[in-house]
Amino acid sequence: MTTIAERIAAFLCATREIPQAARASAARCVLDLVSAAIAGYDTANATSVRRVAGAVWGSGPAAIWFTDQRSTAAGAAFANAAAACALDLDDGHRAAAGHPGAAVIPAVFAALDIDDAGAERALTAIALGYEVGVRISGARDLRKVPTTNTGLWCGQAVAAAVGWLRGLTPAQLAHAIAIAGTTAPSQSATPYTRFRGNSVKEGIPWGAANGLLAVELARTGFTGPVDIFDEPGRYDPARLLDGPGTSWTIDTTYFKPYSCCRWLHAPVDALLGLMSEHGIAAGEIVAIDVDTFGRTFTLGNEVEPASFEGAQYSLPFCLGVAATRGAGGLLPLQEEMLRDTAALEVSKRVRMRLDAEFDAMFPAAVPGRVRVTTGRGIFERTVLAPKGEPTNPMSWDELSKKFLTIASPRIGAARCSEIRRAIDALLAGDAATLKATLARSLT
Repeated sequence: MTTIAERIAAFLCATREIPQAARASAARCVLDLVSAAIAGYDTANATSVRRVAGAVWGSGPAAIWFTDQRSTAAGAAFANAAAACALDLDDGHRAAAGHPGAAVIPAVFAALDIDDAGAERALTAIALGYEVGVRISGARDLRKVPTTNTGLWCGQAVAAAVGWLRGLTPAQLAHAIAIAGTTAPSQSATPYTRFRGNSVKEGIPWGAANGLLAVELARTGFTGPVDIFDEPGRYDPARLLDGPGTSWTIDTTYFKPYSCCRWLHAPVDALLGLMSEHGIAAGEIVAIDVDTFGRTFTLGNEVEPASFEGAQYSLPFCLGVAATRGAGGLLPLQEEMLRDTAALEVSKRVRMRLDAEFDAMFPAAVPGRVRVTTGRGIFERTVLAPKGEPTNPMSWDELSKKFLTIASPRIGAARCSEIRRAIDALLAGDAATLKATLARSLT
């Protein structure tokens, strides 16, 4: 009997090209991922990973972005994924409740640095990685899994993308996906740890490197449990198999205007909207009451975050930053803000409440409602789809503005223009220009 993994592999091998709309979506994802990687470049996490990558994986032909360092494909993908997800600014998908881009895109470009024979197919490989990864995550009952962390499945997305790009046979692809899934980082502490503000976060860099390792193992005949998806109590076959190639998951990717957990974005949008509409100053705020869904309460939500990562997972603190610094304070969040007394004062005034209606909407939606109490009265706003969702999308122009806001102070206008031209070239089938641009040091 043919397993589900084998049927997924057959779909991959039968795919030669994707629609132009999906190619454009993939190019948008690359632009956004480069934005996130530039923003995360100087963080302590990304810096640590770059120091370690060469020692652990050794030298090789794959570029560690914006440096003069090169490593193996796994080493480069690990380092570049770490920068891309450092600030929780990377893209995501509602069906997966996670972030495909931070793993798939660095892995595909690392693979192209090893062998650029398929460079013109880079966008197709990326789209296929999203397609498989999002389906695998979404085939689980996301309301019941202990954690939705991306590291659990992004290695399988990488195995699909890079395995297809490297020309693996259907049997090898099925085994690569199975190997990556079976050996994925466990993320075992996430459901209960008191220290959500830690550097491991969702385990995305480990998943990315592991997916590349799985491809190389499968090429040599190493095998995995190809019936990995055939337990209906764990995976819904229909979500895995119905419709791949008829529509493309990458077309419904969401993008993030703020560098914090996506579950916090609706309340941030609501607060900023209320402050703008009613001319509310941060000093006027007596209380902020937030109605949200249950998973938000699994975050750290530290009123005074002890770490940079803790800040990204704190609804009270991110609302404090938004109230005192506006949207720009979260694009990106800066570590110095942990000591911002004005933001911390607002953070202390935030109260959270579970809303049963909103809870029933998750994971298909991440809504929120905010009520701001001031001396002038109480102001309320509900946001069902935060900015960047497919139903409330960020346009090319908005993604370009996000890129320029992040990149211009860090790399200068000329380098920004160079990267934008390289993205246009990528859409036309030229990956070499962007590869060369990413391989040049920021300094």
